[in-house]
This record gives sequence, C-alpha cells and structure tokens, in this order.
Amino acid sequence: MADIAKRTAQAKVPVILILAGFIIVVAGMKAASSVLVPFFLAVFIAVICAPPLFWLQRKGVPKVFALVLILVFILIVGMLFGALIGPPLDHFLRSLPGYQERLSTLIGTSISWLHEKGFNIPADEVPRTFNPGWLMSLAGGMFSALSSVLTNAFLILLTVVFILLEAADVPKKLQMVLKNPERSLSTIEKFSRNAKRYLVIKTLLSAAVGLVIWLWLLILGVDYPVLWGTLSFLLNYVPTIGAILAALPVALLALVQLGVGSALLTILGFVVVHIVVGNLIEPKLTGKGLSLSTLVVFLSLVFWGWVLGPVGMILSVPMTSLVKIALESYEETRGLAFMLGSGTESERMGLKPLKRLRREEKAEL
Repeated sequence: MADIAKRTAQAKVPVILILAGFIIVVAGMKAASSVLVPFFLAVFIAVICAPPLFWLQRKGVPKVFALVLILVFILIVGMLFGALIGPPLDHFLRSLPGYQERLSTLIGTSISWLHEKGFNIPADEVPRTFNPGWLMSLAGGMFSALSSVLTNAFLILLTVVFILLEAADVPKKLQMVLKNPERSLSTIEKFSRNAKRYLVIKTLLSAAVGLVIWLWLLILGVDYPVLWGTLSFLLNYVPTIGAILAALPVALLALVQLGVGSALLTILGFVVVHIVVGNLIEPKLTGKGLSLSTLVVFLSLVFWGWVLGPVGMILSVPMTSLVKIALESYEETRGLAFMLGSGTESERMGLKPLKRLRREEKAEL
C-alpha cells in the first residue's frame, strides 16, 4: 500500500487536467471581475506605497502614524485625480458623437478626393471595414471603467490599509510555516524587492510621461490635454502597444480639431517622449532584464483585458512582469521567465545556450 501511495504521489498530472483547471480559474476570475479589479488595484497601490511606509518606519516614525501619512497622501492624490479628470471626462463623453461624426465626414471627403485622383475606393465599404472612431470610444470606455471602479474607493482604501498592516509581519509568519525558511525567505525577499523597485520606478516614469504629454498637447491647443496626459500615464505601463493606443485617439482628435499639421506634431511628441523614456531612461533604471517579449505584451493585454475589462488592460503588463520576476527568483523556473522576456537576459539569469552546455558536458567527460 505504501508503494502504491508513493507511486500515485509521484505520478504526473495529465495536461488535460491542468488545462481544465486553468479554464475553470479564468472563468471564475471573469465572473468575479467586479470584485477582483478593486482588489488588484488595492494590491497595486499597496506595493507602491510599501517602500515609503517602511522608510518612514526606519526614520523612527511610529507604524500607525506612518500609515496615516501614507493614507492622507493617497486620499489627496485620489481627490486631485478625480477633480482633474472628472469635468473634462464628462464633457468629452458628451462631445464624442460629434467628434466621430466630423471624423466620418473627413474620411468621406478624403475618399471623394481620392476618386478625383483616379483611385477606385468603395465609399460604402470603408466606414464598415475602417472606422477609426472606435479608438476614441475605447479611450472613453477606459476612463468610464476606471471611474466606475473608483466608486469603490472606500473598499480599495480599506484593503490597502490591511495589506500594509500585514506587510511587515508576513516574513515572521512564513518563517514559522516554511520547511526551509532561510532559502525560501531569501527568494521571497528578492522577489519582493525587485517587484517594489519595478513598480515604483515604472509609476514615476509613467507620471513623467503623462506630464510631458499634457504640456505638449496644451501647447498645441488639443482639447482635453489633462485626459490624454492621464491616458498616457495609465497606458505607459504597457510597453510599445500602450504608446500606440494612447497616441492614436489624440492624433485623430487633433486631426479633426486642428488639421493635419497638428496631428503630425501630436504623433511626433508621443514618439519623442516614448523613445527617450522607453528606450533610454527606463532600461537604465529598471534593467533590460525586466523587458517582456512584444508577443507576451500583446497576449497579456488581450487576455487580461478580456478577463478584467479596461482596467485589466492597464494592469496586464505589471501583473505579467511580476509573474516574470517571481519565476526568475526560483532556479527551477528561470527558463519560463526567459521565455516571457525579450531574449536578451540569458546571462543575467545564469542560463546557457544548449550548444555551450553540450560542449561543457563533453569537456567534463
């Protein structure tokens, strides 16, 4: 009987059962998205707020007073955020049908001009196959979803409080229950440190991107610069694809409102900002090893957007990056982390190409 139990425990779980379990979990997450989205936002905010909380405690500030200071800061930022985007968002959503109508008129005029130049383009098919107005609707839907989530501000804030209160005691609890606490706690501490560093730096850089885009659109005279700066801040968490999603609706608005020249200048501003921040500053601060494959970024955007809605699209890459950091922390799963990455961090992870491993094995023999 003991041998049978041992063989049963060592038996591998069939792949079909793993896939079935994954599908059940995903379906449950989608059904519970209204609960999970505020929770994920609370975790996201708590991870960002944990370093300043611990810094205040190291400076001798009592834990409760330090937590109160952090909560006051969160409340001030939240109220400023609501005051800044609330009125322009309402006005933009009311004006959205008018912008879409003007964009359709512009497309019709362009098709007529192309007909005059000898290009045979079916005027009836273009609006059905190519309708750029949905990008503006996507931006409006993202803001609306975020506003509806923020109606649960009290629940989110309460969750943040409990997470921060428990954060300092988690290592002590894990030390009591883990079989090999030294090794496990070292791995967990490494993951926690890298995760907090990544999220804090990414948030600060995203805020800088949003501020620069807001100033640039304010200079150009594009409507609702605060909204588009906020959208750039949110979508900067999604590398490459986020910049495109943030730039296209603004460029269309500038085209409708101010003309071709302003639309091109708008795109130029986005390109310059994201090249400087995304390709020059961010890799130096976060490290190239934290970059994700473009395919992984796109698939995570689609997957989390489908499961959790527009807010899931914003949180998709941070969540995937945290998964990658967690996989890197364990020697057994570094190969999976490498597959999620851009393919440039093999040496940093301690991975070696298969040919080199075979040469080393032959040399040892």
